[in-house]
Amino acid sequence: MIVELYTGSLPVFQAKDYLTMTITNPLLLQNPIEKIDQIKAEHVEQAISKIIEDNQTAIEQIVNQAKMEQTSISWQSFMLPLEILEDRIDKAWSPVSHLNSVCNSDELRDAYDKGLALLTDYSTKLGQHQGLFNATKALYDSKDSQKLTPTQQHILNDALIGFKLSGLHLNQQDQQTYSEIQQRLALLSSKYEQNLMDATMAWSKAITDKDELSGLPETELAMLAANAETKDQSGYLITLEIPSYMAIMMYADNRELRKIVYRAYSTRASDQAEKIDFDNSEVMAELLTLKQQKAKLLGFNHYADLSLESKMAESPEQVSTFLTDLNQAAKKQAQQEYSTLAEFAKDYQINQLESWDVSYLSEKLKQKTYQLSQADLRPYFMIERVISGLFDITNHHFNVDFEEVNQSPAWHDDVKHYLIKRDGKVLAEFYLDLYARPHKRGGAWMDSYQSRFKRDAENTQIAIAYLTCNFAPPVNQQPGLLTHDEVVTLFHEFGHGIHHMLTQVDELSASGISNVPWDAVELPSQFMENFCYQPEVIEKISQHFESKEKLPQEKLEQLIAAKNFQSAMSMVRQIEFSLFDMRIHCQQILTANDIQKILDKTRAEVAVSIPPSFNRFQNGFSHIFAGGYSAGYYSYKWAEVLSADAFSLFEEQGVMDEKTGKNFLNNILEKGGSADPMDLFVAFRGRKPTVDALLLHSGIQ
Repeated sequence: MIVELYTGSLPVFQAKDYLTMTITNPLLLQNPIEKIDQIKAEHVEQAISKIIEDNQTAIEQIVNQAKMEQTSISWQSFMLPLEILEDRIDKAWSPVSHLNSVCNSDELRDAYDKGLALLTDYSTKLGQHQGLFNATKALYDSKDSQKLTPTQQHILNDALIGFKLSGLHLNQQDQQTYSEIQQRLALLSSKYEQNLMDATMAWSKAITDKDELSGLPETELAMLAANAETKDQSGYLITLEIPSYMAIMMYADNRELRKIVYRAYSTRASDQAEKIDFDNSEVMAELLTLKQQKAKLLGFNHYADLSLESKMAESPEQVSTFLTDLNQAAKKQAQQEYSTLAEFAKDYQINQLESWDVSYLSEKLKQKTYQLSQADLRPYFMIERVISGLFDITNHHFNVDFEEVNQSPAWHDDVKHYLIKRDGKVLAEFYLDLYARPHKRGGAWMDSYQSRFKRDAENTQIAIAYLTCNFAPPVNQQPGLLTHDEVVTLFHEFGHGIHHMLTQVDELSASGISNVPWDAVELPSQFMENFCYQPEVIEKISQHFESKEKLPQEKLEQLIAAKNFQSAMSMVRQIEFSLFDMRIHCQQILTANDIQKILDKTRAEVAVSIPPSFNRFQNGFSHIFAGGYSAGYYSYKWAEVLSADAFSLFEEQGVMDEKTGKNFLNNILEKGGSADPMDLFVAFRGRKPTVDALLLHSGIQ
């Protein structure tokens, strides 16, 4: 057994019991990330099984001791040991989940799915554990006599809600049904993401005649040539990875080529794809059906109600009203923007604007209107320069320094490892994985390896994060270069990162992004995006990779002027996705055809550009079908209201005002999930948020 109960019943892991296993299994080390380059698929099931078994034994001892303590149950004797156990399993599973996303293989997929099944069952049993609930409630009820901190009270209150959402109140048969649903949902979510990754990797198009790629800047051409070279091919290779896809959609003069690539991308993992082996249609339908069954089982009308139980928004109706009001504010301007684009298309002999024309012509119109394009900007945003400037800004506002760690174990040679320090003391660490490659999930995200956690008076664990993007890698001996849009993406993910890493919360359950409601978690990330348009910041992050000059004043002014180019079109597009998400999670039973009908109806109400009938956007909408955004995609717009209003204080006081930066650090970043996010916002801003700042920042009248 791995646990001994001392005075205060603090579980302590006994290294001797792990000795033989950790020799061959890095996941059973206290810090598996130190051996992440040695983790293999065969390690997963053994390690997760072992840790779950040991945790379950320890939990029974903790619960039994809590029963004996009765009125003397304390945070130290009950919650702290549970958090230690939770931290142990999190640190074993996190590298597995991360590796499955960034260097996927058939073997790792199989191991991941097995480990996920074990963890799902474990989590379900904990959520339905009557003894854990009784002890949690007893501790919460004694919060005054125990003199629990507001953070501890907040954690316990949310934990009690968690028991409700886990089916604690159900009879034995319904609990079994709940468990089976949870297992199936986990498997289907994983399958959805796997199908999408396989479908993305299954398609490519070789180009031997450079003239077919007319319009592409040299950087994009070099990237496509490098794609071909990695496959031992000559010429150029177009893939459905985002850098390659966007290169064609934004710059290719060849309209037929744009259509071919658009169709391949927009039909990924669907019945409309060239290869239908990876169709997500039935996976989506079953996911939604099971979510509704789960919601009904727990006493909710539908899954949307269940999802919002732990979010800031109070009801689907409130969310729908919020989105509809935003759409009403933006729709007329969005229609005008689209009409302008359609009229401009005639200059290119395009009388009927199609989806595969929008990005291309938008870039041309932006260039004509502002004498600026993303291709013009790319040479000025060297990745290393952007990162250096980002670190400078973070140091200025939040008083932290950055130090690169050389020769750290990692999953790929491109990965960089950094320490975050204050006054010489290490506060946090993160791993930066910037470039697209095969077997890596698309998109950009921040994820946690471990959270800040004060185990005792002498030992405080620091936060460690993964920051992942999919930018085009350096080619032809040039440094990595970013478009300004990609700079915004990097700042966004870094915002998530500092929310996780700069926390000063001691309790694991509310540290960093833990326990932050889903519709508030985007506040720091969207907040950081605003800096990308400030002259003081652009001066720090821009430098031409050849001439070394900073972004010229003329281009800076053009960039700022172009900030809100087609912003209303962008807003209604996000509203479309958000309303579609909320609506499908308010239905009882759905088929793939039903899902399409709801999307079509939503588009008819909201969109200014209707995609072709073969478009299967929903089959690749991994945020809601494989991520955590089910009935929660509205969070992006909800949090954007918070972030725009938060940044407006910087605009009032000065973008580089140190006092305002310290205020944001103290009241938002350091607080993590320790309190209601609205209370934290009011403490920072001095009032509740209004939508006015969002509309103003978006240039919407």
